Amino acid sequence: MSLSVSATIPTSKPFSSSATTSAAPSSSFLLRLPIKRLSALSLNATSSKPSPPISASMEAGIGVMATKLGMMSFFDPSGVVIPVTVVGFREGNIVTQIKTEATDGYDAVQVGYRRIRDRKLTKPEMGHLEKSGIIPLRHLQEFRLQSIEGFQPNQRLSVEELFKEGDLVDVSGTTIGKGFQGGIKRHNFRRGPMSHGSKSHRQLGSIGAGTTPGRVYPGKKMPGRMGGTKTKIRKLKIIKIDTDLNIVMINGALPGKPGNLLRITPAKIVGKNIPKS
Repeated sequence: MSLSVSATIPTSKPFSSSATTSAAPSSSFLLRLPIKRLSALSLNATSSKPSPPISASMEAGIGVMATKLGMMSFFDPSGVVIPVTVVGFREGNIVTQIKTEATDGYDAVQVGYRRIRDRKLTKPEMGHLEKSGIIPLRHLQEFRLQSIEGFQPNQRLSVEELFKEGDLVDVSGTTIGKGFQGGIKRHNFRRGPMSHGSKSHRQLGSIGAGTTPGRVYPGKKMPGRMGGTKTKIRKLKIIKIDTDLNIVMINGALPGKPGNLLRITPAKIVGKNIPKS
C-alpha cells in the first residue's frame, strides 16, 4: 500500500487539493523517514529504470556440468610441467527448461546431466523431463543469465563450442569430507611445546576471557566438522580440450575426489564481463 506524501508531512495549515498534488517533501522530512520508506518514495515519477548489472547470482555465460576423473602432469610444447585435473563428460548437458522473467520472475537456463534409468527418478521428475521429450537425467542445475536468447529445450550443449583452450573458468563442487577435526588441521593453528613439561601439545587453548565478556564470541575458530561443503575455485585456465577422449584438462586442483560432480562456467572478470561499478 502506497502512502501519499502530503498525508505524512507535518504542517499546521491545511493543503488545498492543487497544492497537495504539486507539493514535494522537504529535506528535513526525508531525513526523518525510515530507510525502507525513503527507498520506496519516488521523487521523480518519470525516471527510467536502469538495466541491472550482473549480480552475484548471475553467471558470465552458460556453463556445463562434468565429472572429475583425477590429476596428472601435462607437458606443454616448451617442456614445462603443468599440474592439471582431467575432467570427463557423461551423456547429458541438455537444456531441460527455459525460465523467463514473465513466467518465473528471472531469466535462467536449466541444464540436465548424466543419464540414468527411469526407475531412479520420481514421477514428478520424470514428468518434468518428458514434457520436453528429454531422456532421464540425474542432475539438474540452473544458470542465471542476462539473456536467454538462442536457447531452447532439448538443446545439447557442446564443450568445444562454449570453451576453448586458454579460457579462464570458475569450477565449483563439493570438497572431500574430513570429518571432525581439531584446530591445527582445520584452521592451521600452531601446536604447543612437545616437551615433557607441556600440558597443551595440540589443545585449542583459551577461547575467551572469564568475567568480561563471560562468553564465547560467535564465529570463534574451534574444532568441528571439516570439508564436505560446496566451494568455488575461480579463474582456472583450460590447458587442453580433447574431443576424441571427450575430456578437458584444467590447470590446478578441483574440489572433490574422482567421480565428483563439477560445475564449469566462464570466469567472472571485472571490467570484461562484469561492470566495474
